[in-house]
Amino acid sequence: MIGYVKGKVTHIFSGSAFVDVHGVGYRVYVPVSTLSRLTLGEEALLFTYMNVREDAVVLYGFLTQDEYELFMLLIGVNGVGPKVANGILSASGTDAFRLAVANKDSHILTKLPGIGKKTAERIILELQDKISASDAAAGDTAAVTAAGTGATVEDEVTAALVGLGYSVHETVPVVERLRGSHATVEDLLKACLRDLGTGR
Repeated sequence: MIGYVKGKVTHIFSGSAFVDVHGVGYRVYVPVSTLSRLTLGEEALLFTYMNVREDAVVLYGFLTQDEYELFMLLIGVNGVGPKVANGILSASGTDAFRLAVANKDSHILTKLPGIGKKTAERIILELQDKISASDAAAGDTAAVTAAGTGATVEDEVTAALVGLGYSVHETVPVVERLRGSHATVEDLLKACLRDLGTGR
């Protein structure tokens, strides 16, 4: 098992990045929260999980131990695989997800990608004793949005733009430049789309 990789980020894609470790390029699939903080040409340390399938060996990576530990909890839930767990972390901040589980709010969880009603209920049942309300409250719960997906405004807008076909490399600078003058996801997203539209 590969516990972590540390090396220079040589390429950034939608949902993954290449990390050069002593001349070997590892493709690591990462959530948006990690992807948006990677910088081309700079060194990064990613906590990793290696998923071995019949047709492929896939690495998932996370900048923080908090994201990694939540990912490991998620894939321990029956019916939640690494791809779905990674999608959950991309669509929801770790604190917001914990808060939803602690509050047994299946409605919020069903808004996350790949999560139906039964899976949401199973997540709550299996994780409620492992995720306490105090853990959730310790984070920035103000980041929970009205839609219930819970990432910060910047992370949500970046995820939305990537979903529309823009690369993380081109969206992150625009989001960072415009975020100070737009408080909501909707306003910031519209501003970024206008800016990116004029740049293409």
